[in-house]
Parts: sequence; structure tokens; C-alpha cells
Amino acid sequence: MGHALYQAGLAGAMIVAAGVAFAAGSPSDPLNSVMWEALRDQYFAGAPVVFDDAVRVNAPAAAEDTRAVPVSVDATALGHVVEMVAIADLNPFPLVLRYHPGTAAPYIATRIKIQQATAVRGAARTADGVWHVSGVMVDAAGGGCSAPPASYAQKDWADHVGEVQARLWPADTDGVARLRLRIRHPNDTGLVDGIPAYFIETLRVDAQTPGGSPELARIDSLEPVSENPVYSLDVRPPPDATALVLRGRDNQGGEIRATIPMPPPGAQPAMRPAMSLKPADQPWSVGQ
Repeated sequence: MGHALYQAGLAGAMIVAAGVAFAAGSPSDPLNSVMWEALRDQYFAGAPVVFDDAVRVNAPAAAEDTRAVPVSVDATALGHVVEMVAIADLNPFPLVLRYHPGTAAPYIATRIKIQQATAVRGAARTADGVWHVSGVMVDAAGGGCSAPPASYAQKDWADHVGEVQARLWPADTDGVARLRLRIRHPNDTGLVDGIPAYFIETLRVDAQTPGGSPELARIDSLEPVSENPVYSLDVRPPPDATALVLRGRDNQGGEIRATIPMPPPGAQPAMRPAMSLKPADQPWSVGQ
């Protein structure tokens, strides 16, 4: 079905229904970004694309801190989603992350760096191969991607790289549990002369169960994710899960691993250090 619509789009057909505009050959960008054509070709590889309000992108109209702009992408209205991406069009590195929700709900929130005023987009690929895209404009004074991480001003910053704090809410009636993670890491873009790029590349959330460790979700993150990254996910742990396990690595081979115990029903979890390979003995915060 998606392939047939794509061919129709190449022939110049347009389908407009339920707030979705489809023109797979060259959809008109509602945000009028000068980068859209190049980004579409680079990140969607000729797949059919629709601009769809069912994907909700939340970000401030104006960035207070260009080094940490809160962004969320919510594609739960689409049902089953195979993959999601977040893009900041005018960043030196436009692609922010790829999210593979697996059994998790298709929702992710984080904080990103923004170099200048830009369109910020979220896209979700459904099982038929169609990318559903939405976005907002974010005004910014600039410089978020090229600013050096504040971590480097702390003499012991390297001793704490990879430490994890986590908050896990009890699952709701649909089995969905909100997971919030904070990871200490400079997440350096490498745009400052003489300082190489140093950022988290991959994070995976598994369930710890008596029968094994099924993967719940995976994030492939890139340079624009903020220093000391924060993620919120809506995971679906199996009923027999005793804990969640976070595994990851950065682009210099550093490993990240933490165990997050399942909360008892009705618990009010506080943000606390997870059981990590490195002891998180000095609490830290990047804000809520």
C-alpha cells in the first residue's frame, strides 16, 4: 500500500485526509525550511513521506539555553511504530537521534543542542514503510552545538563519566511504565578546535526476567544530544520483570551499564542513582 501511494505521489497525485497531506515524490514542507529537500533525501532514503499532525513534536518557541533545549516526539496516535528520528534542520549535525521503540510506546523526550534558529522535526516510520513527519520552529540566539561542555571545568569529570540516575514509575493499566534516565557524559560535538567528538552512541533498555533479558527499546544518539543527557521513555516491562538493565557505549568505546529495580505497585519513585558499574556517590542534577 505504501509503495502504491509513493508511485502515485511521483505521478503528481495528492491525497489529503484526516489532517495528513501526502505527496511522496516531493511533499511541500509546512515549515518552509531551506534544508528540507536535502534532509529528506539523506535521512528517508526515498521512502514515502507524509506530513502528519498525528506525530506531536513539543519544543519551546524560543530556546532559553541553546545547549539544552527540551524536545519530545510523541507518535502514539499512529499505533505500531518501527523507528523514530529527531532532526534539527540547521544544526551542523542535523540528525539528533534514532529511536527503535521495540515493545515500548513510540514516545521519547530529551534535551538537545541548537546552533541557531531552526525547524525541529520528529518522524515515525510505520510498518508499511511510510515516514510520518511533523515539527515546530524554535528561535535561538545560537551557539549551542559549538559551546564546550561545562563538565570540562570540573577536575574530576572523567571519574564520573557513565554514572546513571534513573526514575521508574509503576506500570499503568496498559502495562506502560515511564522511565527517566540521566547519564553523566560531556556529549561533546567536537566543534571546538583541539577537542575530539566524545558522545554517547547507543543506549539499550532490556528487561531482567527469570527467562532472559528481552530488549525493550534502543536509542542511537548523536552529537546534538545535550551534555549529561536526559531521556524519558514509555517502556512495557514484562509482568515477571524484576529490573530494567541499561546498556550503552560512547564513540570512544566507553561502556555504560546500570540496573534499575522495578518499583512496587503504587510507589512514588525518586530520582536516585541506579546500580551502575561506577558508583554514583555524588548526586548531580541537570534540572527537571
